[in-house]
Amino acid sequence: MLKVFFLLFMSGGVPVAIAMAGASLAYIVFAGGLPPFVVIHRMVSGIDSFPLLAVPFFILAGNLMNNAGITTRIYNFALALVGWMKGGLGHVNVLGSVIFAGMSGTAIADAAGLGTIEIKAMKEHGYSTEFAVGVTAASATLGPIIPPSLPFVIYGMMANVSVGALFLAGILPGALMAVLMMLTVAYFAHRNKWGGDIAFSSTKLFKALGELGVVMAWPLLLWLAITKLGAPAQLTVFAGFAALFLLDRIFRFEAVLPIMTPVLLIGGMTTGLFTPTEGAIAACVWAMVLGFAWYRTLSWRMFVKVCLDTVETTSTVLFIVAAASIFGWMLTATGVTAEIAAWVLAFTKEAWVFLLLANLLMLFVGCFLEPTAAITILVPILLPIATQLGIDPVHFGLVMVLNLMIGLLHPPMGMVLFVLARVAGLSFERTTMAILPWLLPLLGSLVVITYVPSLVLWLPKMFF
Repeated sequence: MLKVFFLLFMSGGVPVAIAMAGASLAYIVFAGGLPPFVVIHRMVSGIDSFPLLAVPFFILAGNLMNNAGITTRIYNFALALVGWMKGGLGHVNVLGSVIFAGMSGTAIADAAGLGTIEIKAMKEHGYSTEFAVGVTAASATLGPIIPPSLPFVIYGMMANVSVGALFLAGILPGALMAVLMMLTVAYFAHRNKWGGDIAFSSTKLFKALGELGVVMAWPLLLWLAITKLGAPAQLTVFAGFAALFLLDRIFRFEAVLPIMTPVLLIGGMTTGLFTPTEGAIAACVWAMVLGFAWYRTLSWRMFVKVCLDTVETTSTVLFIVAAASIFGWMLTATGVTAEIAAWVLAFTKEAWVFLLLANLLMLFVGCFLEPTAAITILVPILLPIATQLGIDPVHFGLVMVLNLMIGLLHPPMGMVLFVLARVAGLSFERTTMAILPWLLPLLGSLVVITYVPSLVLWLPKMFF
């Protein structure tokens, strides 16, 4: 009966969060045995979670970066690094998304932020609108895979899995996806005989490589000073930040300080300096320091607007989580999850077969449900089966999130489709067709991530 009520609400065009909460309330009223107030109680307890505090702060950090001109700096840095290659702006698109993924944590923020700049620039350089939209949509899926990631926070809370381990698990898969996308750009460039989009400049290239070197060397030098030389940790970190800002002022770096955001987050979590939730707050503080004090591109009027936008987005996400928590609880209480698990395990006890079926299911669900709602519904159903078959929950989390990110590129509910159709001025149908060739590198990445778990679990096992 619960499933019938849910399908009735959904077929009537009711938003998914209201459909889940409404179906649960209708079932309780018609079945009896429980007071209707249970719905409110379970919804409130569903969002009464410390890890979920990271959600508004990661959203705020991404919005601050978008509005403080950080996206322009990232674009210029990527342009200097790879813009001279054949199909240069396509490579810039992918590399820019890799960097911005370390700040926003969502695919939609990437598509709306960097996507606006990238599509405009690619059209001005003679690229077809369809190609610009396709590569932007594909690269936007990197946002929730490369840490930080809002879907990982939601999955970690639902599956009782370390969010820090999930963040680390996303690094190598994100790198694989970026490489496959850049190879796809190179294929189109070779087929269409495209050249570079800027003149090769050894000065700009070496400066960009120098910025990458600073980003990679900075945490390594701090670690060596603290662990090998016995320097006081707090004093060493303070001196390291002072040196970083001094170098930025002397050499006028384009993007060293913004690129440091994921380094600070991952470094702080792996060393135990802060939890993922506290890391989200640290990312906000870092974004405010850059926007207000260093680059001075953020005004108080803009800050208030960013905060209001963050409140609106956060309330939407948390309402979905709250509604999904009561729906998931009802699925478990009514025995639906146990029935599904028994049916799947009777059908197959092979992990690879289950992963294949789960991928097909999640790709289908991702076409109709927003990722947060899909995660909160699917975790109670699929994770117990995966655990029984010996599949690591961290690995399964990566597989689930990537499936749902690919679903964002599909009609009828793909939010990235709607965002990019508006940004590029394309019809929904043309936007859908533009994205189709880019499903190949995404699905190739999905196959590797699904059936080569060591790629996902190597870093988490090293640090956790």
